[in-house]
Amino acid sequence: MSDLIRKSVQAMAGYVPGEQPKGEDIVKLNTNENPYLPSADVQDILSMIDVAVLSRYPDPVCIELRKAIAELHGCEVENVFVGNGSDEVLALCIRAFVERDGSVGFFDPSYSLYSVLADIEDVEKKPVVLGPAFQWQMPDDYASSLFFLTNPNAPTSMQFSKANVGAFVKDFKGVVLVDEAYADFAAENCMDLALQHDNVLVARTLSKAYSLAGIRLGYCVGNADLIGAMYKIKDSYNVNYLTQEVARVAILDQDTMKANVQAIVETRKITAEKLSELGFEVAESQSNFLWVKPLDFSAKGLFEELRKKNIVVRYFGNDELTKDYLRITIGTAPEMFKFLDVVEELMRDA
Repeated sequence: MSDLIRKSVQAMAGYVPGEQPKGEDIVKLNTNENPYLPSADVQDILSMIDVAVLSRYPDPVCIELRKAIAELHGCEVENVFVGNGSDEVLALCIRAFVERDGSVGFFDPSYSLYSVLADIEDVEKKPVVLGPAFQWQMPDDYASSLFFLTNPNAPTSMQFSKANVGAFVKDFKGVVLVDEAYADFAAENCMDLALQHDNVLVARTLSKAYSLAGIRLGYCVGNADLIGAMYKIKDSYNVNYLTQEVARVAILDQDTMKANVQAIVETRKITAEKLSELGFEVAESQSNFLWVKPLDFSAKGLFEELRKKNIVVRYFGNDELTKDYLRITIGTAPEMFKFLDVVEELMRDA
C-alpha cells in the first residue's frame, strides 16, 4: 500500500487533538472550550430554521455573516474570509501564499497544527524557538513565505505586545497570519494591523469566547487581495448553512460573549493566585487557560493523578520545551474549585 500514498504523508505525524473523555462526572479542562452557554439567540435561530432550506446549498461566500463580521471590525466585506473553523483558514494560507520551494514559520512551542499543515503541503518549516521564559526571540536575517504568529500564544497563554507585533510585520517580507484565537480574553489585540498592512491577516474563531466550538467557524480579516486569493482556492461550499446562521446571530450578540469572557477572566485570576500559593509557577495568562509548572510534583505525575480523579488537563510530554508544564482550561467556578481542592489534596499527600 505504501506505493499509493505520498512519501511526505507517510513520513509525517498527524495532528493529535485533545482528548474528548465521556462521562457526566468528568471535569474537562483540556481543550480550551468555553464552559458557558452561547447567546440565547443561537437557540432562537435554530428553532426558526425551516428544514426545507437544508435541501439547498448554502451561500458559498457567506455574505450575511461576512457583513456582521465586517461591521464588528470596521472593515469591508471584501476584507473578510470565513472558513470551516480557523484550521481551514490556516491551511488555505499555506496553499495560497507559499510556493513549493517556500517556507512556513511559527513559534516553538505553539499550536502544533502549523507543523502538520506544512508537512501536508510538503513545504519547509522554519520554527522560531522561544526563549527560556517563552519570550519572543527572532533570529537575525530570518525569512519565510508565511509566518503564523500566535497571539496570545498557545500553549503558553502569554501575549506578545502589539508594539512588537507591529514592528515585526512592518519589516517582514512575507505574509503574517496573526492567530488571535484567544484575543477576546486578552488586554489588547492586533486586528487593526490587518487593515494597515497589505501583508497581514488576523484570524479569529468562535470556538473560544463565543462558546461555539461545535459549529466549526473561523474567519480572518485583511487585505482584499489576500482574501480574494483564499476564496479562489477554498472548497465550493466550505461553511454550511446552520453554521453561517448560528455564527451570524452570535456575533451580533456581543453582550453575551463579553459577559462569558469576563466570568472566565475573573475565574482565571482566582485560579492563578491559588496555584501560585500552592507552589506552582504560573505564566501571566491572556487566554482562557493557564500554563503552569508544578515545582513540588512532576507535571506528568500530576496529570496522571488528576486523571484518576476524573479531572482532565493537557500535558505536552513529547517535547523537551513543554514536558514540565500543564495547560489548564478555565472552566466554571465550581469546576475550578473542585480542581483546586484535588490539587491541594494531591500536593499535601505527595
